[in-house]
Amino acid sequence: MSAPALQQPAGYGRVLAIPEFRAVFAAHVLSMLGVIVSEIALSVLVYDLTGSPLLSALTFALGFLPYLVGGTLLAGVGDRHPARRVLVVCDLVCAGCVAVMAVPGTGIGVLLALRCALAVVSPVFAGTRMATLSDILGGGDLFVLGRSLLRIVAQSALLVGYGLGGLLLAVLSPRHALLITVVTFLASAALLRLGTRHRPARGGPDRERTSTRHLLSDPRVRRLLLLFWIPAMFAVVPEALAAPYADALGAGSPGLGLLMCALPVGTVAGELFAGARLGPAARERIALPLVCLTLVPYLGYALHPSLAVSLLLLLVAGAGSAYTLGLDQWFVRAVPEELRGRAMTVLSAGLMTIQGVGMTLAGMAAELVGVRAAVAGAGAVGVVCCCALAVTARRAARPAV
Repeated sequence: MSAPALQQPAGYGRVLAIPEFRAVFAAHVLSMLGVIVSEIALSVLVYDLTGSPLLSALTFALGFLPYLVGGTLLAGVGDRHPARRVLVVCDLVCAGCVAVMAVPGTGIGVLLALRCALAVVSPVFAGTRMATLSDILGGGDLFVLGRSLLRIVAQSALLVGYGLGGLLLAVLSPRHALLITVVTFLASAALLRLGTRHRPARGGPDRERTSTRHLLSDPRVRRLLLLFWIPAMFAVVPEALAAPYADALGAGSPGLGLLMCALPVGTVAGELFAGARLGPAARERIALPLVCLTLVPYLGYALHPSLAVSLLLLLVAGAGSAYTLGLDQWFVRAVPEELRGRAMTVLSAGLMTIQGVGMTLAGMAAELVGVRAAVAGAGAVGVVCCCALAVTARRAARPAV
């Protein structure tokens, strides 16, 4: 391929023109909406049964913490078995778990255990799906744009899903809303089974002994994982503290809704611009500078901004997350093809776990120093950490030998 061709973005249209990707894309939309609606319905159901705000909030926390278990113990599943089979089985397991949640009389302990089971399966599904994308789209620019589209769907689903969940619960009981989630998981499984090709497992019998420790022994892979994880840990702080911050501003529920939406909207805008208007080389050039700058807007919280200025700060911070497209290009070059399922599972599990840690630390910091200081402090510490990572990660950006 000529050098000029490498500088040009492939474009999202070329990715969506591939039938197999369209099936994966549609399945992702369905499963994301299903997960979000189930989280809302389960939270309401647990609160109705117990009257405990703590247990209701725990249903959300349980969506983060078990990711670490699934990402470590089950990281190699996507490489040891045919990817399509793994994806379909994961969807069917999720549908079965939610179906049991919807059964009248299911106890609180069982509901929370099933929520944990969903969170354990999720990183295996996400990692295998990302590895499947590399089979469908190859390891070049089309793969990077495919991952970008799935991230855009995830952010958009947050905006649509919470509103849809609220509307459903206005007309349906929580258990009936959970039944809708069962249907979305089953539909996702059908799309993946009928819309994608069977491909053999990447790893043979000798790969059974290949561990996550072997993958992480590559310093290039470790640096890239940290570049994905550390900025995300600090980035979730305003979201975790949105409710008390809206209360401090006197913005009420409408202000809270705007604060929750601003970061995802900025993220979608940044990814769309970088994916549609920038070529692979340009995305790589801006990746490390954006890593260093994406948390800078959080420092503005120290100036006691108004609601409008706070929204602008969050939009700009969200747009800075376009650095992930450049990191994707380096990551797919650094990881051997036969370990991509394992690598993507570890990446997904670590990302969700570190965000849960970030939310927890944000709440602890806000208790000690207040919400504004906690967000500004996260911005300051985060910028220092991200700059240090960027300085040490230049070697990781080089193509794998």
